[in-house]
Amino acid sequence: MGLGILEDRVLEHVPGTTQYFDDPERPQYATDGTLEHLKCDRSGPVPIVLVPQPTDDPNDPLNWPLWRRDLITLVLSITSVFATALGPILAADTVLLVSTLKDVTFVKASLLTGYFLLGCGASAFLFVPSSRIWGKRHLFVLGTILLIATSIWTAASGNKSYTNFLWSRIFQGVAAAPFESLVNAAVGDLYFVHERGKRMAFTNLAVFGGAFFTPILVGKISNDMGWQWTFWFVAIFSGMCLPAVYLFCPETAYRRDPTPRFSATKKDDDAPTKDRGLDQEQEQELKQHPAAPSHQTSTDSTTAPKDEEHIHTATEAPASSTGAPAPPKATFLQSLALFNGRKSSDSFWKLTLRPLPLLLHPAFLWACLIQGLLIGWTVFIGVLMAFFFISVPLWWDEVQTGYAYTGAFVGALIGFAVAGGLSDWSARLMTKWNGGVYEPEFRLVLVIPQMVLGCAGLYGFGITLDGMLYGKYHYAVPLTFFGLEVAGMVIGAVAGSLYIVDAYRDIVIEGFTAMIIFKNFFSFALTFKAWPWLIQSSVKAAKIFNALGSVQLVVCLLTIPLYIYGKRLRSFSYRHDILELCHLR
Repeated sequence: MGLGILEDRVLEHVPGTTQYFDDPERPQYATDGTLEHLKCDRSGPVPIVLVPQPTDDPNDPLNWPLWRRDLITLVLSITSVFATALGPILAADTVLLVSTLKDVTFVKASLLTGYFLLGCGASAFLFVPSSRIWGKRHLFVLGTILLIATSIWTAASGNKSYTNFLWSRIFQGVAAAPFESLVNAAVGDLYFVHERGKRMAFTNLAVFGGAFFTPILVGKISNDMGWQWTFWFVAIFSGMCLPAVYLFCPETAYRRDPTPRFSATKKDDDAPTKDRGLDQEQEQELKQHPAAPSHQTSTDSTTAPKDEEHIHTATEAPASSTGAPAPPKATFLQSLALFNGRKSSDSFWKLTLRPLPLLLHPAFLWACLIQGLLIGWTVFIGVLMAFFFISVPLWWDEVQTGYAYTGAFVGALIGFAVAGGLSDWSARLMTKWNGGVYEPEFRLVLVIPQMVLGCAGLYGFGITLDGMLYGKYHYAVPLTFFGLEVAGMVIGAVAGSLYIVDAYRDIVIEGFTAMIIFKNFFSFALTFKAWPWLIQSSVKAAKIFNALGSVQLVVCLLTIPLYIYGKRLRSFSYRHDILELCHLR
């Protein structure tokens, strides 16, 4: 038993359990001549083995200059800000919409946010498998075009018909889906493992931070220029992003041969084949054809082109495993094509259905709950926010209600800081305590700060919101608790994602899709219940949020049995593959 985690009684090596230094998802250092047959990044004082190993193909995104890869990430991140901004864009305008649009009640106004989430979640079913088979570029371009079209649609005719407004919001959710679900996957395409950390943090900040910063600006725009201008601005800025996405964001997906696991001290031949991501035919091929002899390519940093120095400087490059010459580099015009061949031979419909069985898997169900519930509660708070701050006793307008989201934005930043500071540090520390053996369950300790901040935020928000209505608390107090709830939400999203990545690496894309679908559908359902629950509780926020906080507390406590039995669950899942049982693999 390692630090309270029960050992498995069947498998000697359980997928996910590894020597921390021998984990292929972490930087591998090549010292004393070890791993000299592999390509290394020697830009720093210690050579780092490149994971995944780049090919000799100049069209492999891993061989592109770092500045080009960073430009792609920057363009996609900026566009993601405008895409995800459409989710909470009406949060500060609820009362304004009720008072200006014909036959629009508070419930109908909240559903304008709910149906956006419905469109986003439903389209993820199709977009994710499409990206795996044909790549991501066509979806990013399509998503940007839809952002422009649907924003113009809403701004020009949203006040004429509620039904028209509602359908425009559904298609805005469809437009936002590629950026919510695929930008982080693009980072995985573009960077080696040791380069991903800060880029992944940047893209997550764009996706999550932009969503919480939006209402701060929207309130002022709606008050001074009308709510339609919030959508006109999204259309304008998305229109500015479209040429950049089309011209500077080529296809990042690349069909590469699987890279075997490697170690400086031992071969991992006893590891389960599935954990390596290899099928039996590929496994046999690797045994028959070990790594090719090394030869030098551009090993002198003084002769390497400066913009490609990061990859090609002092790099040990193996010969092509097939012995075939490298294909010619694609021209700029060729890179503009929306499709450049299949990236997977899997069936589209099998890929589409794969996330559904995972909702019955205990680990994936936990991940959906641990991050999806707090995201749902955040949407729930946004729906009710206008009622408490625009009415008695504050009588705020849209500007002040928008500014109220400053606490949520600060909370998101705090959540990123806590998650970023604790995630790898706690894993390294627990691995050290465990004799150098890393267990994915070590990631679950992040639920502790999530539980403290998230549950405190929910309980505190409800209690102090009621007190604020009677002059007992300043309005800054409930807004501070709102910020704590958002901080817990961000930490939970990181905790759930990291655990799934480390514990179930071979089905991580299906797992992330399941989590996206769950949180969007759950949040959509909550928009139906927000106002009825408030009325049933006699407009007492404490009753509602005490219940929500208790539910969140129970979900967080479910992490304890997952921590204890997680290793055995991984072993059982490997031996009884749920996707194979459903004939989806």
